[in-house]
Amino acid sequence: MARIEFRNLGHAYGPHPSAPSDFALQPMNMVWEDGGAYALLGPSGCGKSTLLNIISGLLTPSHGQVLFDGKDVTTTPTRGRNIAQVFQFPVLYDTMTVYDNLAFPLRNRKVPEKEVHQRVHEVAEILGMSHTLKQRASGMSADAKQKISLGRGLVRKDVSAILFDEPLTVIDPHLKWQLRRQLKQIHQQLKLTLIYVTHDQVEALTFADEVVVMTNGKIVQKGAPDALFERPDHTFVGYFIGSPGMNFYPVSVDAADERGIHIGSHRIELDPAQVSVLKRAQGTLQMGIRPEFIELAPAGSHGALEADIWNVQHLGTCQLVSGTVAGHPLKGKLAANAAVQPGRHWLRLARPETIFFCNDERIAR
Repeated sequence: MARIEFRNLGHAYGPHPSAPSDFALQPMNMVWEDGGAYALLGPSGCGKSTLLNIISGLLTPSHGQVLFDGKDVTTTPTRGRNIAQVFQFPVLYDTMTVYDNLAFPLRNRKVPEKEVHQRVHEVAEILGMSHTLKQRASGMSADAKQKISLGRGLVRKDVSAILFDEPLTVIDPHLKWQLRRQLKQIHQQLKLTLIYVTHDQVEALTFADEVVVMTNGKIVQKGAPDALFERPDHTFVGYFIGSPGMNFYPVSVDAADERGIHIGSHRIELDPAQVSVLKRAQGTLQMGIRPEFIELAPAGSHGALEADIWNVQHLGTCQLVSGTVAGHPLKGKLAANAAVQPGRHWLRLARPETIFFCNDERIAR
């Protein structure tokens, strides 16, 4: 296991990069502690696989350093980093049994056979594969083959980190939750440093202690799942995490108005202290609120605006409403027993959970 540190780490495929758009991975400083479970989350092409390949040594960064436990490994090849990597598609030997597939990484390192036997059985039990150890891998299902790939990464006790590159892509949806649960249990039991790359927010938020959200080659926030949901530092985080994502509304302030802001031509009242903060901000202002925090309100009440609701879906635990506020799209999750139907309703948008952004970055209160 290892503490992984990035110092001014960045990567550009072209020579002499100068603007952020020249970088596939924009320069960053970050630390991942020994024994942590981390996820790299973002859309395709955001740079997460590039970062994973730099960690594993498959790619040498054009800028900065990678350190394992304080040792510079930036130019160290993969074989010298002592990491295990689980890829999107199963990597195993079809002609071998499950036992021999799991044993191969240990036998390749001349581990005594008694220790190999013990470790293979330990990992097989963790993965629920003890009853399949004598079966050949070629005849097994896709999810079973991927579990063998996971086991090949887990079987070595001395790895610095285990890297997962979207390992559940080929798994049937109804089996994914089982493997996510097993990965979580494996981390709690073995305390390995695990780094998991995915574009699926459910996978990231249920697996990781800390999630790193990326877009356009840049890390926009690193934090615990609840912090990303409740306090997104960037509008992209608010949009990307959540189902549906955060609602955003353009905001303007009037120098003479100490208690209100405007969304288009509509005025909404806020606390004077919050209005004062917004007046000091320099740039484009936006108000963000998650659908979960929107609620029905009396007409003309503090922090509320009138909305046109054109669709109501009953989801059992809540009602998902769709519509517009001041001409901008609205998604809200109202209480299951709320008296709401298509039409005009007042909704409270300014609440303690409401977040304001300037130039896409969260404004501290």
